[in-house]
Amino acid sequence: MIQIIPSIAISNGKIIRLRQGNFAEEKVYDESPVDLAKNFEDHGIEVVHLVDLDGARRGQPVNYHILEAIAGHTGLKVDFTGGIHTDGDISKAYEYGASYITASSVTVSRKELFASWIISYGREKITLGADALDNKIAIRGWVKNTDIDIFEHIDYFYSRGLKYVKTTDISREGTLEGPAFELYQQIIDKFPDICVLASGGVRNVGDIDRLNEMGVFAVIFGKAFYEGRIKLKELEKFLAKA
Repeated sequence: MIQIIPSIAISNGKIIRLRQGNFAEEKVYDESPVDLAKNFEDHGIEVVHLVDLDGARRGQPVNYHILEAIAGHTGLKVDFTGGIHTDGDISKAYEYGASYITASSVTVSRKELFASWIISYGREKITLGADALDNKIAIRGWVKNTDIDIFEHIDYFYSRGLKYVKTTDISREGTLEGPAFELYQQIIDKFPDICVLASGGVRNVGDIDRLNEMGVFAVIFGKAFYEGRIKLKELEKFLAKA
């Protein structure tokens, strides 16, 4: 059964959503991150994806205090991402309550370091963030494009023990136009032992049903929930069987 993971993206202490990673198109939501996390927990959610957008742009995590608050006031497991580049960053994330971390930019700039984390922290606690536009990896909060092919990028770490990969087709993020089903199917076919966390474009529960049928490990969603297109009640069928 697919794992249901809501996303909470933080900038300047507020929950925001972006369209295709564009900060010029940000939408701010009034609810506090902790209250929202408690609501998720009350409906049976077990994991949240906490995105430190300030950290992603700065290249160093900023919102540890929000990570600490969510971890301290709920029983949720937090997958923390945004600006993790050093051993100090990752150690601090775990110290403030992260159960897992997802890293992206460091996997390009310091590949060997990220590969070493898979071993030193354990493959259950480390996720590769492989977000792409036209199958080319983008980093630093998606403001920097590269010429790195997504499949070659995943393969490098897959051969070094990687278990989890979170992939966003950036062209679909925040658009409510549907997930990149074909991309996820290609990843599953090429790397049969990897656990794919699908992110971006989710419109409704029907999309989650299809991802589940494909064998996707987890779905990360945000805008569809914030815009009222997905109700937490609708997700109970996945949560009850998880």
